[in-house]
Amino acid sequence: MLIATWNINGVKARLDALLAWLQERSPDIACLQEIKNVDETFPREAIEALGYHVETHGQKGFNGVALLSKEKPVSIEPRLPGDSSDEHARFIEGVWDFHGRPLRVASLYLPNGNPLGTEKFTYKLAWMQRLLAHARDSMAREELLVLAGDYNIIPERGDAARPDKWTGDALFQPESRAAYRRLINLGLSDAIRATTDADGTYSFWDYQAGAWQKNNGIRIDHLLLSPEAQDRMASAGIDRHVRGWEKPSDHVPVLVELAA
Repeated sequence: MLIATWNINGVKARLDALLAWLQERSPDIACLQEIKNVDETFPREAIEALGYHVETHGQKGFNGVALLSKEKPVSIEPRLPGDSSDEHARFIEGVWDFHGRPLRVASLYLPNGNPLGTEKFTYKLAWMQRLLAHARDSMAREELLVLAGDYNIIPERGDAARPDKWTGDALFQPESRAAYRRLINLGLSDAIRATTDADGTYSFWDYQAGAWQKNNGIRIDHLLLSPEAQDRMASAGIDRHVRGWEKPSDHVPVLVELAA
């Protein structure tokens, strides 16, 4: 079972790249973020033609998440619990049958939180607190759980090529990183860091200042696994070559493989 997460940065603008990558990698479940369109205008026909079932929680112009899967999910939940007034489309979760056991996979797009000192940073931390509560409740079920997405958090200094340049950014604040550690401390495992501690392991390169060419990247796209999912993990990796494609997203796919 190959599960991937990718902040696509506008699905219509990156549709050719998405279709090419789906054919190249053939993930069983693909979690997309920043699809940037409403459910009704999502280009599902082209994706369905490749054999994928499509579930979306869209929003006009920004945000928006999706789940693409070879098998139809047993159930879908399009919102993160904890705040019924939150209108941002940042979360969608599905449950699949995985060899007789429930597999719960969420595609999530955490708030950026910039600029510091504004309600945007407060919202980021509140959203993280809701995610923590949801993860705790989900883990109590002792299911295979994968929380996949763009966390907009650089967990450690080794997750940035130039960490000192991020000290004034919401992605690298002590509060943001502490919220991420609280998730890990529930017993979740960071799939990439479970397989490598190497520096230079990035999932995002800005469009500006030749960041891709200089490998001036950061790692902010994460797959967090419950102990039950961690026990099945066969491999994890980052498809960094996709960043070199024509009209790329500034993020690349991150993947984990679960063994039967």
